Amino acid sequence: MEATGVSFAEQQMRRGKYFDQPPFPFVPGYDLVGTVEATGPGTDTTLVGRRVAALTKTGAWAERVALPAADLVPVPDGVDPATAEAALVNGLTAHRMLHRVARVRRGDTIVVLGANGGVGSLLAQMARHAGITVIGTASARHMDAVRALGAIPVDRRAPDMYATIRGLAPNGAAAVFDHVGGPGIADSFRLLAPGGRLVSYGTAATRDLPGNPRTPVLVLAARLLLWNALPNRRRAHFFNLWQGYRSRDRYRRGLAEDLGTVFDLLRTGVIAPPIAARVALSESGRALALAESGTVVGKVVIVPDAD
Repeated sequence: MEATGVSFAEQQMRRGKYFDQPPFPFVPGYDLVGTVEATGPGTDTTLVGRRVAALTKTGAWAERVALPAADLVPVPDGVDPATAEAALVNGLTAHRMLHRVARVRRGDTIVVLGANGGVGSLLAQMARHAGITVIGTASARHMDAVRALGAIPVDRRAPDMYATIRGLAPNGAAAVFDHVGGPGIADSFRLLAPGGRLVSYGTAATRDLPGNPRTPVLVLAARLLLWNALPNRRRAHFFNLWQGYRSRDRYRRGLAEDLGTVFDLLRTGVIAPPIAARVALSESGRALALAESGTVVGKVVIVPDAD
């Protein structure tokens, strides 16, 4: 392992609140970037020495990890491992939501909640590259960071946040990307223009609710399905990075294609994922606490301990 990271998934798993919660004890680590040291019988030996990326869901917070060769995606030469890690899950999520779910087009206006975050910042960069106007919410101290992404910043703590966004997009947004969930999801849906799409990809507002961790997600999914059944000329989607995984070979082909696109954007400088901190593996508890603090911009990346 050369780089892994802390995502919202690990934060929820620590609490025992992840939708697909692994039983305790377990090793966290949703994804990683590393160099192949050895291959098993029947595996392409030319993989040895190559830098690759992989989705793991668990297990990546380790010095070494054994993975199926078919799950590995090449990382371009010259790309820093921590930078590739910061673009891995976040960039893949942003790319798929923007181009495969929302299907936005040049000239559209979109709203990104939490535009200073790991996914939100890459959403903003990818959208601006595609000629799309971005309205991004963040706390007041992160306004400059959102502005630097080329987005129009809006204070997420302002009581009139949604009214401000409607003023900036009076004809409605082509897409709204909401990682918060909870009661505010209805306000996000109301921001859509006719034909617009709400993409929900998290339930941060309900992360500390007691009870079964699946309940908030299932309630949200039911609400989105209801909205889709109504004749409102708008659509709502819940994004799941692992959708289609049961068709393993097809999923792997899609992963290689989409992640290859993300890495190409990274290699050519179109996107620059912000890294909040690089923390040694032996201090992974500190990395988790930092990511959960809500005070950082970008991804908290875990790297191997110095020799």
